[in-house]
Amino acid sequence: MLVMVVDTATPAVTAALVRVSDDDVTLLTERVTVDARGAGELLAPQITAVLTEGGVAPGDLAAVVAGTGPGPFTGLRAGLVTAAALGHALGVPVHGVCSLDGIGRGLPGRALVATDARRKEIYWAVYAGGVRVDGPEVSRPDAVSLDGIERVAGDGAEKYATVLTRPLDGPRYPVATALAELAADRIRAKAPGEPLIPLYLRRPDAVLPGERKPALR
Repeated sequence: MLVMVVDTATPAVTAALVRVSDDDVTLLTERVTVDARGAGELLAPQITAVLTEGGVAPGDLAAVVAGTGPGPFTGLRAGLVTAAALGHALGVPVHGVCSLDGIGRGLPGRALVATDARRKEIYWAVYAGGVRVDGPEVSRPDAVSLDGIERVAGDGAEKYATVLTRPLDGPRYPVATALAELAADRIRAKAPGEPLIPLYLRRPDAVLPGERKPALR
């Protein structure tokens, strides 16, 4: 089955075409552009590009997989809206996967995955043998316990390497095939899609005018 994978939870805007077979997930073609502000403009053309490169028509897709974050509001929303619209237009199920799991999957031992949440914070989760056992959460890097952590991964771990003092060992951004593998059982079972619930973890900066705090006098 042919599946489109999208993720915009990090600065890496990702669109990938994968094949999910009975016992494997194979990457056919992908586009990854690192641009923290470009998700809204880049994702749709990248989807078109990977379909063209793969010689696949949109109607050949059996499902869509989307990274649900955690991530900044604007970028994450662009990916989820695009994935939902694509699934609806094609009449195929859309499956959501935690984007941090796309980094942590397959990491050996006990690992901390951290992506940049801006505001001097990170989105993080802890993995044991590639399986998430804690998180996702958003915190300052110095507030995250490193007890038992053997390695760190993700662009947030790289950015705050002087605080997260463990070997940097793993992907910087979510891996498309890992996201597809996490949804593979649902795809093979031809399970119906589910609502995409974004993991924002904190309120967006923008608020409605009536919700703004009054200016100091």
